[in-house]
Amino acid sequence: MVSFRKHVIIVIGSFLIAMGTNFFLVPHKVLDGGVIGIALIANYVFDLHIGFVIILCSIPMFIAAWILNREIFYNSLSGMLISSFIIDLLSPLQQVFLRFFSPNVILSAPLGGALIGAGLGFMLRNNASTGGTDLLAHFLAKYLPLNVGVIILLMDAFIIGFGGILLSGSTFMYSVLTIVAGGFTTGMFTQKRWFKKRRIK
Repeated sequence: MVSFRKHVIIVIGSFLIAMGTNFFLVPHKVLDGGVIGIALIANYVFDLHIGFVIILCSIPMFIAAWILNREIFYNSLSGMLISSFIIDLLSPLQQVFLRFFSPNVILSAPLGGALIGAGLGFMLRNNASTGGTDLLAHFLAKYLPLNVGVIILLMDAFIIGFGGILLSGSTFMYSVLTIVAGGFTTGMFTQKRWFKKRRIK
């Protein structure tokens, strides 16, 4: 069972992810990696709800997790469901937010990535997760001679590359900024030394 504390952590992380997605990436049709990136492509092309697509795409991965590793299943299921719900919950507030703060795409791409990375990093630091392609990479690493990080990078590159073909070349370029910023902030939140230094300050 997931504790109350972990649920609070998941909700906070999910709000950061939802803000980065709805307020910074969606207005400029920028992509992120992973399942969020797939959901964003579906939103831009078919106008589908991002959270709903995340849940649909995650079903096969969670079936595999249930069969192969119940601990990962329980640690990730709440994160995936809550983050998907909050992403769709904040979606109608996008226009309200943009009235007060509407940065151009060069700023929005890394800001959105940084918020998403912070949300994911905060959850990962507290042993929570949204599952997604990270979950898939974990399983593939058992059968492929590749590191989990390399597999995630390859999947992210494929997702934003495919999205760039469907949407535009600039989409790919700005999406790279999003992934780099997201990776940087996720790394900071999961780096113990960095976190201790920040606490001391």
